[in-house]
Amino acid sequence: MILYDPEDREEWLRCRCKGLGGSDAGTVLGVNKYKTNVELWREKTGIDKNTFQGNEATEYGKAAEKHIREMFLLDYPQFSCEYHEYRMHANQLYQFLYATLDGELTERSTGKKGVLEIKTTTIHNPSQWDEWDGRIPQTYYAQVLHQLVATGYEFVILRAYIRYYDKDGELRATVRDYRIEYAEVQDDIAELVKAEVQFWHDVINKNEPALILPAI
Repeated sequence: MILYDPEDREEWLRCRCKGLGGSDAGTVLGVNKYKTNVELWREKTGIDKNTFQGNEATEYGKAAEKHIREMFLLDYPQFSCEYHEYRMHANQLYQFLYATLDGELTERSTGKKGVLEIKTTTIHNPSQWDEWDGRIPQTYYAQVLHQLVATGYEFVILRAYIRYYDKDGELRATVRDYRIEYAEVQDDIAELVKAEVQFWHDVINKNEPALILPAI
């Protein structure tokens, strides 16, 4: 279901305080390297204010998104895509679980609905490639599972635009696409929903959750 259709970013920011979005999912599970579940709880309860205004990486990702979406559709003409910058989809049973999408896909041959998620990242050391080796980073995996919950769509495709430096220090880029079917990850989705429902219960009742630290 469509929960809100804000007209601008300011309205969208007000609406997103009323629940959990896709970018919150990894934090709830304790796999976000940049924010703990307790910090998120303090923000959602209004104790603290989210003061993050973005950085060079997020600005790059925001500027590149529309171009990456257009390239994806050129590469995969079997999909049509709608894009609504501030639209918030929500799970009908748990309306505090919402998602704003980078694209709403329709598979032309089957009519199946899916989520397009776009990520940009820069690899600075070889170990960072491990997170993308046949999988996606845990926090992004939690995010796309959350998007499936919020929309009820049948699949999600994550397109990753990965920048890196070659042995001569020259900037290079590669593209990787990952498709996840709802039917194949139902157990993981159930665990995520259980954790998010408990987290939001703790927000409503002002019960601070136990701290979960991400694995090193």
